[in-house]
Amino acid sequence: MIGRDPAVPEAPDPAEPKPRHFRALFLSDVHLGTRGCQADLLLDFLRLHDAETVYLVGDIVDGWRLKRSWYWPQSHNDVVQKILRKGRKGARIVYLPGNHDEFLRDYLGSHFGGVEIVDSLVHESADGRRFVVIHGDQFDVVVRNAKWLAHLGDWAYTFALGVNTGFNIARRRLGFGYWSLSAWAKLKVKNAVSFIGAFEQALTTEARRLGADGVICGHIHHAAIHDRFGITYVNTGDWVESCTAVAEHHDGRMEILTWTKPAEALAPAARAEVLGAA
Repeated sequence: MIGRDPAVPEAPDPAEPKPRHFRALFLSDVHLGTRGCQADLLLDFLRLHDAETVYLVGDIVDGWRLKRSWYWPQSHNDVVQKILRKGRKGARIVYLPGNHDEFLRDYLGSHFGGVEIVDSLVHESADGRRFVVIHGDQFDVVVRNAKWLAHLGDWAYTFALGVNTGFNIARRRLGFGYWSLSAWAKLKVKNAVSFIGAFEQALTTEARRLGADGVICGHIHHAAIHDRFGITYVNTGDWVESCTAVAEHHDGRMEILTWTKPAEALAPAARAEVLGAA
């Protein structure tokens, strides 16, 4: 069988709707290899959103879970292929490993299939702001100093996601979209809210130390954009609970994109608005 010449761009699929285009997209905490990964929603999102640069801000693949038991359905493979296809079509793909895909930190500085692997970098936005881009586990004291406790917490989190999955199966049967019970519960727990605040402050302090205007990270599965600590903090969220990404518009504006329902399931007017066609 003759393979496709990688130097020749792939022909666009005439059946595909035209995606929204951004200067950069930031995705993290996909956790491919787990049952909690919302791979179908992410595939739909990737189909309808393009960017000059796609940053994969860690925990894209869950190596912790795959070591314990193998789970890799076709939809997870399709996500990988969709991202690689964006690279073949001209997007720059940058992978910044997190704690769940830390095995990739052995390959920092390498390129695989057009994907750059780096620990952290500085992204300059269209309006001239400099953002440190990093997964963020380096500033989580539990992950850094008590890895056994982090693994125990991961087990408990997996159980919570199992409950969340059953809850959303029932919602779908009733005609409702995806909603994260676990994310809602996390924000109601005082200790979790305190941890999120401490994490945000640690990341912004490091960005300020490096002379940057802001930081873009993942890790804690809580999407946010704010200037609460005198410097811009951006968190991409995740694709197991909130189904969010962060996009940089061509004017440098940052926006959280939430994708909890496939575009085909939206009413025509709402679909047009989501795709920027209204």
